[in-house]
Amino acid sequence: MRNVVPILAVLGAIVALWYAVVAPMNIRGALDMAERSGAEVVPAESRARFEQSVWRLMVNNPDYIAAGYSLDRPRLPTPQQVGQELWKTTGEMALKGRPMSKRSLIYHGWITLQSTLWGFVLGTVLGMAGAIAIVYSRVVDMSLMPWAIISQTVPIVALAPMIIVLSSQVGIEGRGVPKAIISAYLCYFPVLVGMVKGLRSPGVAQLDLLKTYSASGVQAFLKLRLPASMPYLFTSLKIGIAAALVGTIVGELPTGAISGLGARILIGDQFGTPLAIWAALFAAAILAGVLVTLLDVLQRLTLRRMGMQA
Repeated sequence: MRNVVPILAVLGAIVALWYAVVAPMNIRGALDMAERSGAEVVPAESRARFEQSVWRLMVNNPDYIAAGYSLDRPRLPTPQQVGQELWKTTGEMALKGRPMSKRSLIYHGWITLQSTLWGFVLGTVLGMAGAIAIVYSRVVDMSLMPWAIISQTVPIVALAPMIIVLSSQVGIEGRGVPKAIISAYLCYFPVLVGMVKGLRSPGVAQLDLLKTYSASGVQAFLKLRLPASMPYLFTSLKIGIAAALVGTIVGELPTGAISGLGARILIGDQFGTPLAIWAALFAAAILAGVLVTLLDVLQRLTLRRMGMQA
Protein backbone atom coordinates (compact mmCIF):
# COMPACT_ATOMS: atom_id res chain seq x y z
CA MET A 1 0.00 0.00 0.00
CA ARG A 2 2.89 2.36 0.69
CA ASN A 3 3.86 2.09 -2.98
CA VAL A 4 0.34 2.11 -4.41
CA VAL A 5 -0.92 5.26 -2.68
CA PRO A 6 1.75 7.63 -4.05
CA ILE A 7 1.32 6.18 -7.55
CA LEU A 8 -2.46 6.66 -7.41
CA ALA A 9 -2.01 10.19 -6.06
CA VAL A 10 0.27 11.15 -8.95
CA LEU A 11 -2.05 9.45 -11.43
CA GLY A 12 -5.04 11.31 -10.01
CA ALA A 13 -3.21 14.64 -10.29
CA ILE A 14 -2.28 13.91 -13.91
CA VAL A 15 -5.87 13.00 -14.82
CA ALA A 16 -7.26 16.09 -13.07
CA LEU A 17 -4.77 18.34 -14.88
CA TRP A 18 -5.58 16.59 -18.15
CA TYR A 19 -9.32 17.25 -17.78
CA ALA A 20 -8.59 20.88 -16.86
CA VAL A 21 -6.49 21.41 -20.01
CA VAL A 22 -9.08 19.83 -22.34
CA ALA A 23 -11.42 22.83 -22.12
CA PRO A 24 -9.01 25.53 -23.38
CA MET A 25 -7.50 23.17 -25.95
CA ASN A 26 -10.89 22.30 -27.52
CA ILE A 27 -12.86 25.53 -27.12
CA ARG A 28 -12.11 26.72 -30.65
CA GLY A 29 -13.31 23.43 -32.14
CA ALA A 30 -16.46 23.53 -30.02
CA LEU A 31 -17.25 27.08 -31.16
CA ASP A 32 -16.63 26.18 -34.81
CA MET A 33 -19.11 23.29 -34.55
CA ALA A 34 -21.65 25.52 -32.83
CA GLU A 35 -21.29 28.13 -35.56
CA ARG A 36 -21.81 25.54 -38.30
CA SER A 37 -24.98 24.34 -36.56
CA GLY A 38 -26.40 27.87 -36.61
CA ALA A 39 -25.83 28.81 -32.96
CA GLU A 40 -24.64 32.25 -31.88
CA VAL A 41 -21.08 32.45 -30.64
CA VAL A 42 -18.88 35.37 -29.62
CA PRO A 43 -17.22 36.56 -31.76
CA ALA A 44 -19.25 35.35 -34.70
CA GLU A 45 -16.41 35.22 -37.26
CA SER A 46 -13.88 32.38 -37.21
CA ARG A 47 -11.01 34.75 -38.00
CA ALA A 48 -11.86 36.96 -35.06
CA ARG A 49 -12.02 33.95 -32.74
CA PHE A 50 -8.60 32.81 -33.93
CA GLU A 51 -7.11 36.15 -32.90
CA GLN A 52 -8.53 35.93 -29.37
CA SER A 53 -7.03 33.88 -26.55
CA VAL A 54 -8.74 30.66 -25.53
CA TRP A 55 -9.35 32.08 -22.05
CA ARG A 56 -11.33 35.00 -23.43
CA LEU A 57 -13.29 32.68 -25.68
CA MET A 58 -14.20 30.56 -22.65
CA VAL A 59 -15.32 33.63 -20.69
CA ASN A 60 -17.44 34.90 -23.58
CA ASN A 61 -18.92 31.45 -24.40
CA PRO A 62 -19.30 29.52 -21.13
CA ASP A 63 -22.20 27.46 -22.49
CA TYR A 64 -19.93 25.76 -25.04
CA ILE A 65 -17.12 24.75 -22.71
CA ALA A 66 -18.75 21.37 -22.01
CA ALA A 67 -19.01 20.69 -25.76
CA GLY A 68 -15.21 20.58 -25.92
CA TYR A 69 -15.26 17.38 -23.88
CA SER A 70 -17.28 15.43 -26.45
CA LEU A 71 -15.84 16.42 -29.84
CA ASP A 72 -15.42 13.64 -32.40
CA ARG A 73 -12.02 14.98 -33.45
CA PRO A 74 -10.74 16.95 -30.47
CA ARG A 75 -7.38 18.64 -30.42
CA LEU A 76 -6.90 17.06 -27.00
CA PRO A 77 -9.18 14.10 -26.18
CA THR A 78 -10.24 13.32 -22.62
CA PRO A 79 -8.84 10.27 -20.81
CA GLN A 80 -12.26 8.67 -21.16
CA GLN A 81 -12.23 9.11 -24.94
CA VAL A 82 -8.73 7.68 -25.17
CA GLY A 83 -9.74 4.72 -23.01
CA GLN A 84 -12.78 4.04 -25.17
CA GLU A 85 -10.71 4.17 -28.37
CA LEU A 86 -8.06 1.95 -26.83
CA TRP A 87 -10.66 -0.61 -25.76
CA LYS A 88 -12.33 -0.44 -29.17
CA THR A 89 -9.06 -1.30 -30.93
CA THR A 90 -7.83 -3.93 -28.44
CA GLY A 91 -10.23 -5.61 -26.03
CA GLU A 92 -13.30 -5.30 -28.21
CA MET A 93 -11.42 -6.66 -31.22
CA ALA A 94 -10.17 -9.58 -29.12
CA LEU A 95 -13.70 -10.37 -27.91
CA LYS A 96 -14.86 -10.43 -31.53
CA GLY A 97 -12.14 -12.98 -32.32
CA ARG A 98 -10.15 -10.53 -34.42
CA PRO A 99 -7.13 -9.64 -32.26
CA MET A 100 -4.76 -9.80 -35.26
CA SER A 101 -6.94 -7.71 -37.55
CA LYS A 102 -5.21 -4.82 -39.33
CA ARG A 103 -7.49 -2.50 -37.33
CA SER A 104 -6.41 -3.95 -34.00
CA LEU A 105 -3.65 -2.34 -31.93
CA ILE A 106 -2.78 -5.83 -30.72
CA TYR A 107 -1.64 -6.67 -34.24
CA HIS A 108 0.27 -3.42 -34.63
CA GLY A 109 1.79 -3.82 -31.17
CA TRP A 110 3.01 -7.30 -32.14
CA ILE A 111 4.67 -5.91 -35.28
CA THR A 112 6.44 -3.26 -33.21
CA LEU A 113 7.35 -5.74 -30.49
CA GLN A 114 9.17 -8.07 -32.90
CA SER A 115 11.55 -5.35 -34.10
CA THR A 116 11.92 -4.06 -30.55
CA LEU A 117 13.05 -7.44 -29.24
CA TRP A 118 15.48 -7.97 -32.12
CA GLY A 119 16.94 -4.51 -31.58
CA PHE A 120 17.06 -5.05 -27.83
CA VAL A 121 19.00 -8.29 -28.22
CA LEU A 122 21.40 -6.74 -30.72
CA GLY A 123 21.91 -3.62 -28.62
CA THR A 124 22.42 -5.65 -25.45
CA VAL A 125 25.03 -7.88 -27.08
CA LEU A 126 26.90 -4.89 -28.51
CA GLY A 127 26.69 -3.01 -25.23
CA MET A 128 27.95 -5.91 -23.14
CA ALA A 129 30.74 -6.73 -25.60
CA GLY A 130 31.81 -3.10 -25.70
CA ALA A 131 31.74 -2.85 -21.89
CA ILE A 132 33.95 -5.92 -21.47
CA ALA A 133 36.42 -4.55 -24.01
CA ILE A 134 36.48 -1.16 -22.27
CA VAL A 135 37.08 -2.65 -18.84
CA TYR A 136 39.88 -4.95 -19.96
CA SER A 137 41.61 -2.67 -22.49
CA ARG A 138 42.70 0.88 -21.76
CA VAL A 139 43.15 1.51 -25.50
CA VAL A 140 39.53 0.58 -26.18
CA ASP A 141 38.44 2.64 -23.18
CA MET A 142 40.18 5.73 -24.51
CA SER A 143 38.92 5.22 -28.07
CA LEU A 144 35.49 3.59 -27.90
CA MET A 145 33.83 5.37 -24.98
CA PRO A 146 34.14 8.92 -26.43
CA TRP A 147 32.66 7.75 -29.72
CA ALA A 148 29.84 5.97 -27.89
CA ILE A 149 29.00 9.20 -26.09
CA ILE A 150 29.23 11.28 -29.27
CA SER A 151 26.92 8.85 -31.09
CA GLN A 152 24.11 9.68 -28.70
CA THR A 153 24.21 13.35 -29.66
CA VAL A 154 22.95 12.57 -33.17
CA PRO A 155 19.13 12.96 -33.28
CA ILE A 156 17.56 9.60 -34.01
CA VAL A 157 14.89 11.31 -36.12
CA ALA A 158 17.63 12.49 -38.49
CA LEU A 159 19.54 9.21 -38.37
CA ALA A 160 16.60 6.87 -38.99
CA PRO A 161 16.04 7.80 -42.68
CA MET A 162 19.78 7.43 -43.35
CA ILE A 163 19.80 3.92 -41.85
CA ILE A 164 16.78 2.94 -43.94
CA VAL A 165 18.33 4.27 -47.16
CA LEU A 166 21.69 2.60 -46.50
CA SER A 167 19.96 -0.69 -45.66
CA SER A 168 18.16 -0.67 -48.99
CA GLN A 169 21.39 0.18 -50.83
CA VAL A 170 23.22 -2.84 -49.40
CA GLY A 171 20.38 -5.15 -50.35
CA ILE A 172 18.58 -5.52 -47.02
CA GLU A 173 14.94 -6.04 -47.95
CA GLY A 174 11.98 -5.38 -45.70
CA ARG A 175 11.48 -2.90 -42.90
CA GLY A 176 12.18 -5.18 -39.95
CA VAL A 177 15.99 -5.08 -40.10
CA PRO A 178 16.34 -1.27 -40.37
CA LYS A 179 13.91 -0.84 -37.48
CA ALA A 180 15.90 -3.33 -35.39
CA ILE A 181 19.12 -1.43 -36.16
CA ILE A 182 17.57 1.86 -35.10
CA SER A 183 16.23 0.18 -31.98
CA ALA A 184 19.66 -1.26 -31.17
CA TYR A 185 21.24 2.15 -31.69
CA LEU A 186 19.21 3.62 -28.85
CA CYS A 187 19.49 0.51 -26.69
CA TYR A 188 23.21 -0.24 -26.66
CA PHE A 189 24.40 2.95 -24.91
CA PRO A 190 22.61 2.53 -21.56
CA VAL A 191 23.65 -1.15 -21.52
CA LEU A 192 27.25 -0.15 -22.30
CA VAL A 193 27.43 2.46 -19.54
CA GLY A 194 25.65 0.32 -16.95
CA MET A 195 27.76 -2.73 -17.69
CA VAL A 196 31.01 -0.74 -17.49
CA LYS A 197 29.95 0.61 -14.11
CA GLY A 198 29.02 -2.86 -12.92
CA LEU A 199 32.19 -4.59 -14.10
CA ARG A 200 34.26 -1.93 -12.35
CA SER A 201 32.25 -2.09 -9.12
CA PRO A 202 34.43 -4.74 -7.34
CA GLY A 203 36.99 -3.13 -5.07
CA VAL A 204 40.77 -3.44 -5.25
CA ALA A 205 40.79 -5.67 -2.17
CA GLN A 206 38.40 -8.13 -3.81
CA LEU A 207 40.47 -8.29 -6.99
CA ASP A 208 43.69 -8.73 -4.97
CA LEU A 209 42.07 -11.55 -3.02
CA LEU A 210 41.40 -13.45 -6.25
CA LYS A 211 45.01 -12.92 -7.29
CA THR A 212 46.17 -14.56 -4.05
CA TYR A 213 44.05 -17.57 -5.07
CA SER A 214 45.86 -17.58 -8.45
CA ALA A 215 42.58 -16.98 -10.24
CA SER A 216 42.84 -16.41 -13.97
CA GLY A 217 41.32 -13.43 -15.75
CA VAL A 218 38.41 -15.53 -16.94
CA GLN A 219 37.76 -16.84 -13.42
CA ALA A 220 37.92 -13.31 -12.00
CA PHE A 221 35.40 -12.22 -14.62
CA LEU A 222 32.98 -15.10 -14.08
CA LYS A 223 33.18 -15.29 -10.30
CA LEU A 224 33.52 -11.62 -9.35
CA ARG A 225 33.06 -8.99 -12.03
CA LEU A 226 30.06 -10.54 -13.82
CA PRO A 227 28.02 -11.33 -10.65
CA ALA A 228 28.81 -7.86 -9.25
CA SER A 229 27.55 -6.27 -12.47
CA MET A 230 24.12 -7.92 -12.41
CA PRO A 231 22.24 -5.15 -10.52
CA TYR A 232 23.74 -2.53 -12.85
CA LEU A 233 23.01 -4.65 -15.91
CA PHE A 234 19.34 -5.16 -15.12
CA THR A 235 18.88 -1.46 -14.37
CA SER A 236 20.40 -0.57 -17.74
CA LEU A 237 18.32 -3.26 -19.47
CA LYS A 238 15.13 -1.63 -18.20
CA ILE A 239 16.23 1.66 -19.71
CA GLY A 240 17.42 -0.13 -22.84
CA ILE A 241 14.14 -1.95 -23.54
CA ALA A 242 12.19 1.30 -23.28
CA ALA A 243 14.71 3.03 -25.56
CA ALA A 244 14.51 0.11 -28.00
CA LEU A 245 10.73 0.51 -28.22
CA VAL A 246 11.10 4.23 -28.89
CA GLY A 247 13.68 3.47 -31.58
CA THR A 248 11.35 1.00 -33.29
CA ILE A 249 8.46 3.47 -33.31
CA VAL A 250 10.70 6.22 -34.68
CA GLY A 251 11.98 3.78 -37.31
CA GLU A 252 8.42 3.11 -38.47
CA LEU A 253 7.68 6.77 -39.15
CA PRO A 254 9.88 7.46 -42.23
CA THR A 255 9.51 4.03 -43.84
CA GLY A 256 5.97 4.45 -45.08
CA ALA A 257 4.98 1.37 -43.11
CA ILE A 258 1.31 0.56 -42.67
CA SER A 259 1.82 -1.78 -39.72
CA GLY A 260 3.16 -1.02 -36.27
CA LEU A 261 2.36 1.49 -33.55
CA GLY A 262 4.52 4.12 -35.22
CA ALA A 263 2.62 3.63 -38.46
CA ARG A 264 -0.68 4.05 -36.61
CA ILE A 265 0.54 7.31 -35.12
CA LEU A 266 1.61 8.57 -38.54
CA ILE A 267 -1.63 7.48 -40.24
CA GLY A 268 -3.68 9.09 -37.49
CA ASP A 269 -1.79 12.34 -38.02
CA GLN A 270 -2.24 12.23 -41.80
CA PHE A 271 -5.98 11.56 -41.62
CA GLY A 272 -6.62 13.96 -38.73
CA THR A 273 -7.79 11.40 -36.18
CA PRO A 274 -6.27 12.42 -32.82
CA LEU A 275 -8.00 9.57 -30.99
CA ALA A 276 -6.11 7.02 -33.09
CA ILE A 277 -2.84 8.80 -32.28
CA TRP A 278 -3.50 8.88 -28.55
CA ALA A 279 -4.66 5.26 -28.49
CA ALA A 280 -1.45 4.16 -30.23
CA LEU A 281 0.61 6.26 -27.79
CA PHE A 282 -1.09 4.66 -24.81
CA ALA A 283 -0.66 1.20 -26.35
CA ALA A 284 3.06 1.91 -26.71
CA ALA A 285 3.24 3.09 -23.09
CA ILE A 286 1.44 -0.04 -21.88
CA LEU A 287 3.75 -2.24 -23.95
CA ALA A 288 6.81 -0.50 -22.50
CA GLY A 289 5.42 -0.93 -18.98
CA VAL A 290 4.87 -4.66 -19.55
CA LEU A 291 8.39 -5.15 -20.90
CA VAL A 292 10.01 -3.24 -18.02
CA THR A 293 7.89 -5.17 -15.51
CA LEU A 294 8.99 -8.50 -17.00
CA LEU A 295 12.62 -7.44 -16.72
CA ASP A 296 12.03 -6.36 -13.13
CA VAL A 297 10.58 -9.78 -12.29
CA LEU A 298 13.54 -11.45 -14.00
CA GLN A 299 15.91 -9.24 -12.02
CA ARG A 300 14.32 -10.19 -8.70
CA LEU A 301 14.43 -13.90 -9.52
CA THR A 302 18.03 -13.75 -10.74
CA LEU A 303 19.39 -11.72 -7.84
CA ARG A 304 17.50 -13.81 -5.29
CA ARG A 305 18.95 -16.97 -6.80
CA MET A 306 22.41 -15.42 -6.59
CA GLY A 307 21.84 -14.56 -2.94
CA MET A 308 21.73 -10.84 -3.58
CA GLN A 309 19.11 -8.32 -2.52
CA ALA A 310 16.80 -7.31 -5.38
